[in-house]
Amino acid sequence: MPVSRMDPQRLHTLLLALGAVFFTGCSMPQKEVSIAGTYEGPAVAIGQGEARTFVTLDAQGQAQTLGIRLSEAALSGLPQEVPPHGEWEYELALPAEAAGTGYKHVTVDWNPAGHIPEGVYNVPHFDFHFYAIDSAARNAITAVGDDLERAHKAPEPSHMPADYVLPPGTEVPRMGAHAIDPGSAEFQQQPFTQTFIYGFYDGKLIFTEPMITLAFLQSRPNTSTPVKQPQAYSPDFAYPASYGLHYDAYARQYEITLDELVRH
Repeated sequence: MPVSRMDPQRLHTLLLALGAVFFTGCSMPQKEVSIAGTYEGPAVAIGQGEARTFVTLDAQGQAQTLGIRLSEAALSGLPQEVPPHGEWEYELALPAEAAGTGYKHVTVDWNPAGHIPEGVYNVPHFDFHFYAIDSAARNAITAVGDDLERAHKAPEPSHMPADYVLPPGTEVPRMGAHAIDPGSAEFQQQPFTQTFIYGFYDGKLIFTEPMITLAFLQSRPNTSTPVKQPQAYSPDFAYPASYGLHYDAYARQYEITLDELVRH
């Protein structure tokens, strides 16, 4: 029957019924929103380029990689004079999506003349610090007076990564003490190109740190290196099973990464 001839009351009833079906029984299911992907922090100028942090999450929202994207131009125009505190620091904020890693912020430290020990790390290089404490706690580290003992306090042996030691004299204000692996290539009469440092303060692990020379970055490497683990883990942040250094020719940038992250 043409709608124009349908009884008005019947037409009204039919429209109500169709509306009920459309908005209930025939409604389309909502599509699930995936949080998997890569999220970036804000850019910070370095040299003639910039750096920013990023985190990559899997489909369950777990962080797989935490890293720094450093543009190739950042290697040009870097300051060459050595500042009073020894290095040029660039602090990077993390994206909100990185909260689950337990890391609070990152710094890129440029050392135009390197640092101790002489004959090992005294070449131009970057220290990439991933801190598990916030800026306020880091700024409170003076490594002088009473704080020197806290800065150099060793962790429980089970929390020290395999083969690592905490030499005296590695305490640095606003950082803490630096644990090294004496078996690393640079301590085996090989040139220093890259290495991995663990940082401690008051007996607690507070940062992880890939250290990479300017010359090695300029060679545009593509490397992945296993990270030695402790027997016991802090539950406060995710430990990397490896760290990477990758050059992206298309984006003209480097990625310095903590990979295969696990929060124990």
